[in-house]
Amino acid sequence: MTYLSTPDRSPLYDAALAAQGYVPNYLRVFAPRPEVYEAWLRLGETVRSGMDLRRYELVTLAAARRLGSAYCGLAHAAVLLDRFYGEAELRAIVADHGDAGLAPVDVAVMDFAGRVAADPAGVAEEDVAALRGHGVADDEILQIVLAVCLRRFFSGVLSATGAAPDPVFDTLPGDIRAAVGAGEGAAHGT
Repeated sequence: MTYLSTPDRSPLYDAALAAQGYVPNYLRVFAPRPEVYEAWLRLGETVRSGMDLRRYELVTLAAARRLGSAYCGLAHAAVLLDRFYGEAELRAIVADHGDAGLAPVDVAVMDFAGRVAADPAGVAEEDVAALRGHGVADDEILQIVLAVCLRRFFSGVLSATGAAPDPVFDTLPGDIRAAVGAGEGAAHGT
């Protein structure tokens, strides 16, 4: 579940049980500090409110994979499968988003998200210019950066505490689970 000892009860657990029927491992990590989780949720809602949800999910998947976070990668692959893509399309995206039939702007956005996730300080003007060349406005570029940096925080916490992906993700097709779990930079499966 996690490297940390977590409480048996938490206000976070009650809400998850009511909504999802189980307590996700990421909530167990945050159970001793529910106010941190609540603040992260509010920040996440604010970031997402400025983006198209499909783009947010593609950005988050690219970031999670680059960060080696199987947990976050699986969670966002599940959303993409549930809301936006069929299995064959998602397979192609996780295999090679550049050759998956996505619009060139989506490929560029995912490439940029991966770059920001890997090395925010290494992002240069030409990286931003490439997005502008696809018609992505500066406020949209900022939204992508915010979404990736939000993912860097959450994925980092889950990875550093050894939070294992929940069994609910076992319902994803095995090849998609394997591809997302073995994404770029995959560390120890979190």
